[in-house]
Amino acid sequence: MRRTRIMRRSRHHTLKDIGLGKIKNAVSIRERPAETEDRAVPGQWEGDLLYGDGNSQIATLVERQTRYFMLVKVARKDSETVVNALIKHARKLPQDLYKSLTWDRGIEMAQHKHFTLATDMQVYFCDPQHPWQRGSNENTNGLLRQYFLKA
Repeated sequence: MRRTRIMRRSRHHTLKDIGLGKIKNAVSIRERPAETEDRAVPGQWEGDLLYGDGNSQIATLVERQTRYFMLVKVARKDSETVVNALIKHARKLPQDLYKSLTWDRGIEMAQHKHFTLATDMQVYFCDPQHPWQRGSNENTNGLLRQYFLKA
């Protein structure tokens, strides 16, 4: 028989044990080169995906030294679409300006290995629930929220 309500679960049941929502082979932010921390060399980027009204998304990229930021319009929030949009956008600037990318733990970068192979740019991930480790990007996202509102 059909049921109109969803299946009930114990409040102790989680999906953590089966590996959903985890990024495989993620390289920690702690493994970034030392030159990234002091912002001495350009080419170290921070990124995130902003969700807007309805079905709209924008990937934000902020360069750590110069604070130069780029917005990448993304059609859907699945990993393949986001990674392909970032690859296409990464080819617009010289290769010297792309050395590393630090992203949060969002599942939209699950195909980070494909991005690294296509752009020769290593992707590092923040610790879980530590978005402030990408301070430049979080600040920029806060400023963009004035114009790119959520529903």
